[in-house]
Amino acid sequence: MFGRQKEESATVVNLLADQVRRDISFGVLPPDTKLKIEELRGRYGGSAHSLREALRLLSNEGLVEATAQRGFRVSSATLDDQQDIMRLRREIETTGLRWAMEHGDLQWEGRIMAAQHALKAITTQLQQDPTGFALDWDEANRHFHATLIEASRSPRLMEIQNSLFEQSRRFRLAALRESQIDFEATLTVINELVAAILTKQETEAVNILQKLIIH
Repeated sequence: MFGRQKEESATVVNLLADQVRRDISFGVLPPDTKLKIEELRGRYGGSAHSLREALRLLSNEGLVEATAQRGFRVSSATLDDQQDIMRLRREIETTGLRWAMEHGDLQWEGRIMAAQHALKAITTQLQQDPTGFALDWDEANRHFHATLIEASRSPRLMEIQNSLFEQSRRFRLAALRESQIDFEATLTVINELVAAILTKQETEAVNILQKLIIH
């Protein structure tokens, strides 16, 4: 019985975290906004305890900042923040790709091709309905980049990469809203990257991946 209650509580926390994460990502909750528990309960529902746990999850992702005296607030999103995140992403993901290309097998290459196909398909849908498919497109991007390094044999590296990708989402969706993304050019770069991976051109693949990570 207690195990079921704990599982249900975790589900509520994750649902609340998803809602707050979405609103942070889309700018509904702007950078540096103070997150007051009672106001959040009015917006999202849930108990004060569940919301605090949800905000702690988002704090671990870097989307929310927590202090003992001031509670929670949305993390800043300055140009310096964006550049720092992108710089770290390039270092982490290129290292992960090198390691993955050392250990990856045919199954891994097949998963990369599948992730590439899924991203291409959702990009087509996104161009027809930018608002309706924004998060699906971002999830397809997340899955593609995660697949690139999943053969790295480093769970810690993959965890860091996922956290940085989550932190970069606000900038990516802002670029999407402002029509700053050239989808055809991006898909061309992705095609080049996958081709370099499949032909075992490690240096070329790393260079292309660095060029791909801009948002």
